[in-house]
Amino acid sequence: MMPPRKIAVSVAIIILFHVVGLVGFFIPALTPLFLKLVPFHLLLMLLVILANHYRLNNRFWTFGLIIFCLGIIAEWIGVHKNWLFGRYHYGATLGIKVDDIPLMIGVNWLMLVYAAGVLMQRFRLKSMLARILTGAVILVLLDALIEPVAVKFDYWTWFNNTVPLKNYLCWFGVSAAFLFVFESFKFKTQSIVAPILLLVQFIFFALLQIQA
Repeated sequence: MMPPRKIAVSVAIIILFHVVGLVGFFIPALTPLFLKLVPFHLLLMLLVILANHYRLNNRFWTFGLIIFCLGIIAEWIGVHKNWLFGRYHYGATLGIKVDDIPLMIGVNWLMLVYAAGVLMQRFRLKSMLARILTGAVILVLLDALIEPVAVKFDYWTWFNNTVPLKNYLCWFGVSAAFLFVFESFKFKTQSIVAPILLLVQFIFFALLQIQA
C-alpha cells in the first residue's frame, strides 16, 4: 500500500497544477504560455500516476506500452483514414507529432484508461463487463466536456467545426477495448490518486466550458 503522506502530496500536486492551469487559461495574456506547457503538464500527471502505482514492474510497463501504442494507432486511423471518431486533425497544443499524431495523445489515453480502470477497481463491481462498460461511459462523458475546450485551444479541430456522434460511439468502443486490456492484467487494487486525477479533470474541463 502507498504511504498516506505520498498519496496526500500526489493529490495536492494534481489539484495545484490544475488550479494553476485554470488561472492560465482564464487570463488571456497568460494563455499562449500555458498552451505551450500542456505537454509538460500531461507528462507531470503521468509521473504522478507512475509514482503511485503499487509494484511498478515489467507487467505495468507492458500494459503502459500496449495502451500507448494502441492509442497512437487508433488516432492514426482516425486522422488518416477517418474510420474512427470522424474527420479531424490535431493542432499544435499537444506538442511533438509523428505523422500528424501527437505523442502526448498516447500518454493521455494511458492516463485516462488507467484512471478509469482503477476507479472501477475501487467501485468493486463484481462483473468485469460491468466495470468495462461503466468505465467506458465515464470516459465518454469526460470527452464530451473536453471537446469544446480542445477545439478552442487548438488541441484538435473537427471538419465543419462539428463533433460527430461517431466520435462518442468510437470513444466508447475504444475505451471499452482498452479497459479490457487493463482488466486482463489483473492489477492489485491501486491507490485513490488516479481516480482523483480523473475527478479533477472532470472539474477542470467543466470550468473551462466558460471559456469555450
